[in-house]
Amino acid sequence: MIMTYDPRPIDTSAISLPESLTALLEKLAENAHDVWAATRLAQGWVYGPERDDVHKQHPCLVRYEQLPESEKLYDRKIAAETLKAILALGYRILECDRPS
Repeated sequence: MIMTYDPRPIDTSAISLPESLTALLEKLAENAHDVWAATRLAQGWVYGPERDDVHKQHPCLVRYEQLPESEKLYDRKIAAETLKAILALGYRILECDRPS
């Protein structure tokens, strides 16, 4: 059986994120990485210098700050698109006191 998949993400092309959301975007990117890493670790994956699916090793099983910039950019893109989707759907993001 051939399945076709036609992704239809929310159109965020008209949305620009205000600079005031930069810190939130970075925190969400870090959280996305931590959720991914926690899932991998729970599945028995460990750090390894190269990705090895057979031995469940992955070089990105490190703290967010230690990731290569290319990996951080991926997490930031996901976080940015999530924030933009929230705004595109008509929600507002209100600033509040940030936890330290």
